[in-house]
Amino acid sequence: MKKFNFYSGPAVLPEPVLQQAAQAVRELDGLGLSLIEISHRSKEFTAIVEESVALVRALTGLGEPYRILWLQGGATMQFLQVPYNLLNRNATAAYLETGAWSRKAIKEARLFGQVHVVASSADRNFTYVPKNYTIPNDAAYFHITTNETIHGVQLHQIPDSPVPLIADMSSDIFSRPLQWNKFSLIYAGAQKNIGPSGATLVIVNEELLGRTDHPIPTMMDYRNHIKDNSLLNTPSTFAIYVCMLTLRWIQQQGGLAVMEERNRRKAQLLYAALDQSDLYRPVVDPADRSWMNVCWVLTRPELEEALVRFAAENGCVGIKGHRSVGGFRASLYNAMTEEGVRHLIDVLQHFERYHA
Repeated sequence: MKKFNFYSGPAVLPEPVLQQAAQAVRELDGLGLSLIEISHRSKEFTAIVEESVALVRALTGLGEPYRILWLQGGATMQFLQVPYNLLNRNATAAYLETGAWSRKAIKEARLFGQVHVVASSADRNFTYVPKNYTIPNDAAYFHITTNETIHGVQLHQIPDSPVPLIADMSSDIFSRPLQWNKFSLIYAGAQKNIGPSGATLVIVNEELLGRTDHPIPTMMDYRNHIKDNSLLNTPSTFAIYVCMLTLRWIQQQGGLAVMEERNRRKAQLLYAALDQSDLYRPVVDPADRSWMNVCWVLTRPELEEALVRFAAENGCVGIKGHRSVGGFRASLYNAMTEEGVRHLIDVLQHFERYHA
Protein backbone atom coordinates (compact mmCIF):
# COMPACT_ATOMS: atom_id res chain seq x y z
CA MET A 1 0.00 0.00 0.00
CA LYS A 2 1.23 3.48 -0.86
CA LYS A 3 1.88 5.56 2.24
CA PHE A 4 1.40 9.31 2.62
CA ASN A 5 3.62 11.06 5.15
CA PHE A 6 1.86 13.75 7.22
CA TYR A 7 4.55 14.03 9.90
CA SER A 8 5.48 17.57 10.91
CA GLY A 9 9.22 17.02 10.62
CA PRO A 10 11.37 15.37 9.56
CA ALA A 11 8.81 15.47 6.83
CA VAL A 12 7.91 14.43 3.31
CA LEU A 13 10.38 15.24 0.52
CA PRO A 14 9.78 15.24 -3.26
CA GLU A 15 10.27 11.82 -4.83
CA PRO A 16 12.85 13.06 -7.41
CA VAL A 17 14.89 14.53 -4.54
CA LEU A 18 14.85 11.23 -2.65
CA GLN A 19 15.99 9.36 -5.75
CA GLN A 20 18.87 11.75 -6.44
CA ALA A 21 19.92 11.80 -2.79
CA ALA A 22 19.91 8.01 -2.61
CA GLN A 23 22.13 7.83 -5.70
CA ALA A 24 24.50 10.44 -4.27
CA VAL A 25 24.93 8.43 -1.07
CA ARG A 26 26.19 5.59 -3.28
CA GLU A 27 28.22 7.84 -5.59
CA LEU A 28 28.21 11.57 -6.22
CA ASP A 29 28.25 12.63 -9.87
CA GLY A 30 30.63 9.91 -11.09
CA LEU A 31 33.30 10.74 -8.51
CA GLY A 32 33.72 7.17 -7.32
CA LEU A 33 32.97 8.44 -3.80
CA SER A 34 29.81 8.82 -1.77
CA LEU A 35 28.47 12.29 -1.03
CA ILE A 36 28.90 11.55 2.67
CA GLU A 37 32.57 10.63 2.18
CA ILE A 38 33.86 13.74 0.44
CA SER A 39 35.57 16.60 2.26
CA HIS A 40 33.43 19.59 3.09
CA ARG A 41 36.29 21.71 1.71
CA SER A 42 36.52 19.85 -1.59
CA LYS A 43 35.67 21.68 -4.79
CA GLU A 44 32.71 19.33 -5.27
CA PHE A 45 31.11 20.27 -1.96
CA THR A 46 32.02 23.94 -2.34
CA ALA A 47 30.02 23.86 -5.58
CA ILE A 48 27.04 22.38 -3.72
CA VAL A 49 27.11 25.17 -1.14
CA GLU A 50 27.46 27.82 -3.82
CA GLU A 51 24.54 26.45 -5.82
CA SER A 52 22.34 26.26 -2.72
CA VAL A 53 23.11 29.90 -1.93
CA ALA A 54 22.40 30.93 -5.52
CA LEU A 55 19.05 29.10 -5.41
CA VAL A 56 18.03 30.88 -2.19
CA ARG A 57 18.93 34.21 -3.78
CA ALA A 58 16.96 33.33 -6.92
CA LEU A 59 13.86 32.38 -4.92
CA THR A 60 13.97 35.45 -2.67
CA GLY A 61 15.49 38.04 -5.00
CA LEU A 62 17.82 39.08 -2.17
CA GLY A 63 21.28 40.36 -3.01
CA GLU A 64 23.80 42.16 -0.83
CA PRO A 65 23.94 42.97 2.04
CA TYR A 66 22.00 39.75 2.76
CA ARG A 67 24.15 36.69 3.44
CA ILE A 68 22.99 33.07 3.16
CA LEU A 69 24.25 30.61 5.76
CA TRP A 70 23.83 26.89 6.42
CA LEU A 71 24.24 26.30 10.15
CA GLN A 72 23.43 23.56 12.65
CA GLY A 73 21.40 23.30 15.85
CA GLY A 74 18.00 23.87 14.27
CA ALA A 75 15.69 26.79 14.97
CA THR A 76 16.20 26.05 18.67
CA MET A 77 19.80 27.20 18.41
CA GLN A 78 18.65 30.33 16.60
CA PHE A 79 16.42 31.21 19.56
CA LEU A 80 19.62 32.14 21.39
CA GLN A 81 21.93 32.97 18.47
CA VAL A 82 19.66 35.80 17.32
CA PRO A 83 19.74 37.72 20.64
CA TYR A 84 23.41 36.82 21.16
CA ASN A 85 24.19 38.75 17.97
CA LEU A 86 21.54 41.48 18.07
CA LEU A 87 20.53 42.28 21.66
CA ASN A 88 22.51 44.38 24.11
CA ARG A 89 22.11 43.86 27.85
CA ASN A 90 20.31 47.15 28.42
CA ALA A 91 18.24 46.95 25.24
CA THR A 92 14.78 45.49 24.66
CA ALA A 93 13.64 43.12 21.91
CA ALA A 94 9.99 42.86 20.89
CA TYR A 95 8.34 39.47 20.32
CA LEU A 96 4.94 38.31 19.12
CA GLU A 97 3.83 35.20 21.02
CA THR A 98 1.70 32.94 18.83
CA GLY A 99 2.53 29.43 20.03
CA ALA A 100 5.00 27.03 21.57
CA TRP A 101 7.92 27.94 19.32
CA SER A 102 7.67 31.70 19.73
CA ARG A 103 7.35 31.11 23.49
CA LYS A 104 10.62 29.15 23.46
CA ALA A 105 12.31 31.95 21.49
CA ILE A 106 11.12 34.47 24.09
CA LYS A 107 12.52 32.36 26.92
CA GLU A 108 15.99 32.28 25.35
CA ALA A 109 16.03 35.99 24.48
CA ARG A 110 15.42 36.86 28.14
CA LEU A 111 18.85 35.46 28.93
CA PHE A 112 20.45 38.28 26.92
CA GLY A 113 18.36 41.39 27.51
CA GLN A 114 14.87 42.70 28.09
CA VAL A 115 11.93 41.25 26.15
CA HIS A 116 8.67 43.03 25.44
CA VAL A 117 5.87 40.70 24.32
CA VAL A 118 3.78 42.99 22.14
CA ALA A 119 0.83 40.57 22.08
CA SER A 120 0.03 36.95 22.89
CA SER A 121 -2.69 34.48 21.97
CA ALA A 122 -2.01 32.29 25.00
CA ASP A 123 -5.40 33.31 26.42
CA ARG A 124 -7.06 31.01 23.86
CA ASN A 125 -4.40 28.32 23.72
CA PHE A 126 -2.74 29.86 20.65
CA THR A 127 -5.68 29.31 18.31
CA TYR A 128 -5.43 32.72 16.62
CA VAL A 129 -2.92 35.40 15.65
CA PRO A 130 -3.11 38.62 17.72
CA LYS A 131 -4.01 41.78 15.84
CA ASN A 132 -3.72 45.54 16.46
CA TYR A 133 -0.56 45.47 18.55
CA THR A 134 2.12 48.17 18.66
CA ILE A 135 5.78 47.53 17.93
CA PRO A 136 8.02 49.82 20.00
CA ASN A 137 10.12 52.16 17.87
CA ASP A 138 13.08 51.75 20.19
CA ALA A 139 13.16 47.94 20.17
CA ALA A 140 16.39 46.28 19.04
CA TYR A 141 14.30 44.09 16.73
CA PHE A 142 10.85 42.54 16.35
CA HIS A 143 10.59 38.73 16.23
CA ILE A 144 7.75 36.73 14.70
CA THR A 145 7.10 33.05 14.02
CA THR A 146 5.40 32.95 10.65
CA ASN A 147 3.91 29.50 11.18
CA GLU A 148 3.42 27.67 14.48
CA THR A 149 3.87 23.98 13.69
CA ILE A 150 2.33 22.68 16.91
CA HIS A 151 -0.74 24.91 17.14
CA GLY A 152 -1.44 25.29 13.42
CA VAL A 153 -1.60 29.08 13.13
CA GLN A 154 0.05 31.11 10.38
CA LEU A 155 0.68 34.79 9.73
CA HIS A 156 -0.97 35.36 6.37
CA GLN A 157 -0.04 39.04 6.52
CA ILE A 158 3.52 39.95 7.42
CA PRO A 159 3.49 43.02 9.68
CA ASP A 160 5.28 46.22 8.80
CA SER A 161 7.93 46.87 11.40
CA PRO A 162 9.69 50.14 12.32
CA VAL A 163 12.64 48.08 13.62
CA PRO A 164 14.55 45.11 12.13
CA LEU A 165 12.12 42.24 11.50
CA ILE A 166 13.31 38.76 12.50
CA ALA A 167 11.36 35.65 11.50
CA ASP A 168 11.38 31.99 12.42
CA MET A 169 10.10 30.42 9.18
CA SER A 170 10.95 26.83 9.99
CA SER A 171 7.66 25.31 8.87
CA ASP A 172 6.60 27.56 5.99
CA ILE A 173 9.84 28.73 4.38
CA PHE A 174 9.50 28.84 0.57
CA SER A 175 5.84 27.80 0.67
CA ARG A 176 4.73 31.15 -0.81
CA PRO A 177 6.13 34.37 -2.24
CA LEU A 178 6.91 37.07 0.32
CA GLN A 179 8.32 40.57 0.30
CA TRP A 180 11.63 39.16 1.44
CA ASN A 181 13.38 42.50 1.89
CA LYS A 182 10.97 43.33 4.73
CA PHE A 183 13.05 40.97 6.88
CA SER A 184 16.42 41.65 8.42
CA LEU A 185 17.00 38.05 9.48
CA ILE A 186 15.19 34.81 8.63
CA TYR A 187 15.95 31.39 10.03
CA ALA A 188 14.47 27.97 9.36
CA GLY A 189 15.20 24.41 10.39
CA ALA A 190 15.35 22.57 7.07
CA GLN A 191 13.52 19.41 8.13
CA LYS A 192 9.98 20.65 7.58
CA ASN A 193 9.85 22.20 4.12
CA ILE A 194 13.23 22.25 2.39
CA GLY A 195 15.25 19.19 3.37
CA PRO A 196 16.20 16.66 6.02
CA SER A 197 17.15 17.34 9.61
CA GLY A 198 20.65 18.59 10.30
CA ALA A 199 20.76 21.92 8.48
CA THR A 200 19.44 25.35 9.40
CA LEU A 201 19.04 28.10 6.83
CA VAL A 202 19.86 31.62 8.01
CA ILE A 203 19.40 34.69 5.81
CA VAL A 204 20.82 37.78 7.51
CA ASN A 205 21.38 41.40 6.60
CA GLU A 206 25.07 41.74 7.38
CA GLU A 207 24.68 45.42 8.25
CA LEU A 208 22.92 44.41 11.50
CA LEU A 209 25.95 42.62 12.88
CA GLY A 210 28.81 43.76 15.08
CA ARG A 211 26.83 46.20 17.23
CA THR A 212 26.53 44.29 20.49
CA ASP A 213 28.23 45.36 23.71
CA HIS A 214 29.30 41.86 24.77
CA PRO A 215 31.71 39.23 23.43
CA ILE A 216 30.20 36.50 21.26
CA PRO A 217 31.67 32.97 21.25
CA THR A 218 33.23 32.01 17.94
CA MET A 219 30.55 29.54 16.85
CA MET A 220 27.72 31.86 17.88
CA ASP A 221 28.94 34.85 15.87
CA TYR A 222 27.26 35.06 12.47
CA ARG A 223 30.21 37.07 11.14
CA ASN A 224 32.53 34.09 11.51
CA HIS A 225 30.17 31.85 9.55
CA ILE A 226 29.87 34.53 6.86
CA LYS A 227 33.64 34.82 6.61
CA ASP A 228 34.01 31.05 6.13
CA ASN A 229 30.99 30.61 3.82
CA SER A 230 29.16 28.27 6.24
CA LEU A 231 32.29 26.11 6.58
CA LEU A 232 33.58 27.37 9.93
CA ASN A 233 33.28 23.79 11.15
CA THR A 234 32.27 20.59 9.37
CA PRO A 235 28.64 21.15 8.35
CA SER A 236 25.95 18.57 7.71
CA THR A 237 27.04 17.87 4.15
CA PHE A 238 24.23 15.44 3.36
CA ALA A 239 21.54 17.80 4.67
CA ILE A 240 22.87 20.76 2.68
CA TYR A 241 23.03 18.64 -0.49
CA VAL A 242 19.41 17.50 -0.09
CA CYS A 243 18.33 21.10 0.59
CA MET A 244 20.04 22.09 -2.66
CA LEU A 245 18.12 19.37 -4.52
CA THR A 246 14.83 20.50 -2.95
CA LEU A 247 15.47 24.13 -3.87
CA ARG A 248 16.20 22.99 -7.42
CA TRP A 249 12.90 21.08 -7.41
CA ILE A 250 10.99 24.19 -6.26
CA GLN A 251 12.52 26.15 -9.12
CA GLN A 252 11.72 23.41 -11.62
CA GLN A 253 8.10 23.28 -10.45
CA GLY A 254 7.68 26.97 -11.26
CA GLY A 255 8.88 28.70 -8.09
CA LEU A 256 7.13 30.12 -5.08
CA ALA A 257 3.98 31.27 -6.88
CA VAL A 258 3.29 27.67 -7.91
CA MET A 259 4.04 26.45 -4.38
CA GLU A 260 1.56 28.97 -2.98
CA GLU A 261 -1.19 27.93 -5.40
CA ARG A 262 -0.70 24.23 -4.60
CA ASN A 263 -0.46 24.76 -0.85
CA ARG A 264 -3.54 26.96 -0.73
CA ARG A 265 -5.57 24.41 -2.69
CA LYS A 266 -4.44 21.46 -0.52
CA ALA A 267 -5.27 23.31 2.69
CA GLN A 268 -8.65 24.47 1.42
CA LEU A 269 -9.60 20.90 0.48
CA LEU A 270 -8.77 19.52 3.91
CA TYR A 271 -10.29 22.38 5.92
CA ALA A 272 -13.49 22.19 3.87
CA ALA A 273 -13.83 18.49 4.65
CA LEU A 274 -13.20 19.06 8.36
CA ASP A 275 -15.62 21.99 8.54
CA GLN A 276 -18.40 19.90 6.98
CA SER A 277 -17.91 17.05 9.44
CA ASP A 278 -19.79 16.30 12.64
CA LEU A 279 -16.85 14.33 14.05
CA TYR A 280 -13.88 16.60 13.24
CA ARG A 281 -13.45 20.16 14.48
CA PRO A 282 -10.57 22.44 13.38
CA VAL A 283 -9.17 24.30 16.37
CA VAL A 284 -7.80 27.51 14.79
CA ASP A 285 -9.79 30.61 13.82
CA PRO A 286 -10.46 30.41 10.05
CA ALA A 287 -8.56 33.61 9.23
CA ASP A 288 -5.37 32.33 10.89
CA ARG A 289 -5.37 28.66 9.89
CA SER A 290 -2.04 27.33 8.71
CA TRP A 291 -1.67 26.00 5.18
CA MET A 292 1.22 23.88 6.41
CA ASN A 293 -0.08 22.26 9.61
CA VAL A 294 -3.81 21.52 9.77
CA CYS A 295 -4.90 20.82 13.36
CA TRP A 296 -8.21 19.37 14.53
CA VAL A 297 -9.85 17.49 17.40
CA LEU A 298 -12.64 14.92 17.60
CA THR A 299 -16.08 15.68 18.99
CA ARG A 300 -15.84 12.12 20.35
CA PRO A 301 -12.39 11.99 21.98
CA GLU A 302 -12.77 8.33 22.87
CA LEU A 303 -12.19 7.54 19.18
CA GLU A 304 -8.74 9.14 18.98
CA GLU A 305 -6.62 6.00 19.18
CA ALA A 306 -8.94 4.20 16.79
CA LEU A 307 -8.52 6.98 14.22
CA VAL A 308 -4.72 6.91 14.50
CA ARG A 309 -4.74 3.15 13.87
CA PHE A 310 -7.29 3.34 11.06
CA ALA A 311 -5.39 6.09 9.29
CA ALA A 312 -2.08 4.21 9.51
CA GLU A 313 -3.70 0.99 8.28
CA ASN A 314 -4.96 2.93 5.27
CA GLY A 315 -1.70 4.62 4.33
CA CYS A 316 -1.88 7.92 6.25
CA VAL A 317 0.95 8.15 8.77
CA GLY A 318 1.90 10.94 11.16
CA ILE A 319 -1.50 12.53 11.85
CA LYS A 320 -1.35 12.36 15.63
CA GLY A 321 -1.12 15.85 17.16
CA HIS A 322 1.88 17.10 19.12
CA ARG A 323 2.11 15.54 22.57
CA SER A 324 1.70 18.95 24.24
CA VAL A 325 -1.71 19.69 22.68
CA GLY A 326 -3.14 16.35 21.59
CA GLY A 327 -5.71 16.00 18.84
CA PHE A 328 -4.62 15.60 15.24
CA ARG A 329 -2.37 17.35 12.76
CA ALA A 330 -1.72 16.84 9.06
CA SER A 331 1.33 18.62 7.68
CA LEU A 332 0.91 19.70 4.07
CA TYR A 333 4.36 20.91 3.12
CA ASN A 334 5.44 21.66 -0.45
CA ALA A 335 6.21 18.02 -1.21
CA MET A 336 2.83 16.71 -0.05
CA THR A 337 0.75 15.98 -3.13
CA GLU A 338 -2.90 16.78 -3.68
CA GLU A 339 -3.36 13.05 -4.16
CA GLY A 340 -2.18 12.52 -0.60
CA VAL A 341 -4.57 15.14 0.78
CA ARG A 342 -7.52 13.68 -1.10
CA HIS A 343 -6.62 10.22 0.17
CA LEU A 344 -6.53 11.52 3.75
CA ILE A 345 -9.96 13.10 3.27
CA ASP A 346 -11.34 9.79 1.98
CA VAL A 347 -9.90 7.96 5.00
CA LEU A 348 -11.34 10.49 7.47
CA GLN A 349 -14.76 10.39 5.83
CA HIS A 350 -14.80 6.60 5.76
CA PHE A 351 -13.92 6.52 9.46
CA GLU A 352 -16.67 8.99 10.27
CA ARG A 353 -19.30 6.99 8.34
CA TYR A 354 -18.24 3.81 10.14
CA HIS A 355 -18.66 5.47 13.54
CA ALA A 356 -21.82 7.44 12.75
